[in-house]
Amino acid sequence: MLNAKSRTLNAQTMNVIEIQSYGAPSVLVPGSRPDPVAGAGELLIRVSASGINRPDVLQRTGNYPVPPGASDIPGLEVAGVVVSGDAAAMAEAGLAVGDRVCALVAGGGYAQLCVAPVAQCLPVPTGLTDTEAASLPETFFTVWSNVFDRGRLQAGETLLIQGGTSGIGVTAIQMAKAAGATVIVTAGSDAKCQACLALGADHAINYKTTDFVAEVKRITGGVGVNVVLDMVAGDYVAREVEALAEDGRLVLIAVQGGIKSEFNAGLVLRRRLTITGSTLRPRPVAFKAAIAQSLRQTVWPWIESGSIKPVIHTVFGAMDAVGDLSTGAAQAHALMESNQHVGKLVVTW
Repeated sequence: MLNAKSRTLNAQTMNVIEIQSYGAPSVLVPGSRPDPVAGAGELLIRVSASGINRPDVLQRTGNYPVPPGASDIPGLEVAGVVVSGDAAAMAEAGLAVGDRVCALVAGGGYAQLCVAPVAQCLPVPTGLTDTEAASLPETFFTVWSNVFDRGRLQAGETLLIQGGTSGIGVTAIQMAKAAGATVIVTAGSDAKCQACLALGADHAINYKTTDFVAEVKRITGGVGVNVVLDMVAGDYVAREVEALAEDGRLVLIAVQGGIKSEFNAGLVLRRRLTITGSTLRPRPVAFKAAIAQSLRQTVWPWIESGSIKPVIHTVFGAMDAVGDLSTGAAQAHALMESNQHVGKLVVTW
């Protein structure tokens, strides 16, 4: 792809951040594309801020193919102002031109303008900035779908979150606590453990110095946890099976530790365990629309009451350059890969 410096922008083009070639964060470069146009069931957002997520990193490295029909521009969540769209669909959703919204999209988020299905848009929660709202959709949709729909977490149960300081982790901590669950997290340092406790986690385990299975058993009096949210897979699966209580549910949402796992199938039988998982990006609009409705009904009130607060580690200017990193998105990807952040990373336009 051509660098934006070789292009002449006009009223019909927008600034974007695109993947020049698969590789390191430096391949995320400025570009320009024709302004997108909203189709049936869609609206067009003038983007104020775009969230950065781990799947964006996988796409950048060539390990997460773009779903058919989706934009090749990375970015799965945005917030901004509605500028046009399908009037009937917007009216049915209670949205209108000029409204501030945040949206989950299948691609195209690293841009000044972004088309989104109306059903995947939510009003910016009262009291939040667009930057804060841009940090919500990807992790909130993912946590609701996996912890509450697939994992069936209930009040009074115990949830184990692997990687408590990730964007998913900080979201899962707060949502599970708001729902009345006990939360145990793992993190890679004592400082990160303290950050998780400050967000409301009941227990935090430094997985580099402590066997999390033994600690989970100690915390739960030998019973185990009801639900595990796992972004690691690999050899973690066998240990998580050991850490689950009877009728426990293990939910896989990523395979950062590898795609192959060996575990004690006898424990699965004797304890009546469920091992499940999902990916969100390729699912149809109707599936994501149902999640959006659940979030609006249950979780948005938690946010507006202050029970849940966005956790943003760093905000970057979208087109800010540092060294060989020509965009804020490239800087955000480098930080994400360093695993030094707590919470979300966002770029602003």
